[in-house]
Amino acid sequence: MTEPAAGTPDFAAFRDIPTTTLADLLGVEQVMDIGIRPLWGPVPRVAGPAFTVSCPPGDNLMLHAAIHRAAPGSVIVVESGDLRYALAGGNVCAVAQRNGVAAFVADGLIRDLGEVRDMGFPVFARGIVPIPGAKKVTTPFGRPVRCGGVRIEAGDVVVADEEGVVAVPATRAPGILTAARAKLAKEATQTLDDWERAHRARIEEILKEQGFEG
Repeated sequence: MTEPAAGTPDFAAFRDIPTTTLADLLGVEQVMDIGIRPLWGPVPRVAGPAFTVSCPPGDNLMLHAAIHRAAPGSVIVVESGDLRYALAGGNVCAVAQRNGVAAFVADGLIRDLGEVRDMGFPVFARGIVPIPGAKKVTTPFGRPVRCGGVRIEAGDVVVADEEGVVAVPATRAPGILTAARAKLAKEATQTLDDWERAHRARIEEILKEQGFEG
């Protein structure tokens, strides 16, 4: 396995980390809201560098351009917020998949869900709608975007699975990966009995601190 260059997050390693673990470590600020969800399942966990795209409501030009420009392994993250027009359909997803794009994470809608599901291309978005958007407005690639309430910069680590979507800032990725691996290793050695004892002790302590009796 090729090691990532110095200073580059180990994107492939994050495919082994559940979003629940990352959410525990990063907090709510880095977790996209529940509207950004997998559109078919069971969806595989994906992880990769964010390729950031901004599409104004009703327009999808820059996402359609991005599928020819994003590097293989990228997760294309789209800021849109549009709930009337589709950002992409089956052919766009097929070309993205053929070009090695790992997934779409879009604050908006797509169409042709049956085709997308059949090809197994992961899409995390707000839903589906049958009518496509226009192709008129250009915006720069690589600028920070907001998707699902989270600020994403190009190159941040985006991890998405059936639990949701988490963004790991690139500057924090090495430390978060180390902490996540340690957390998972500790949990792997813990039986349910161990967990129950620790959980009950913690809950009882909180109840006592709050003055609860009963």
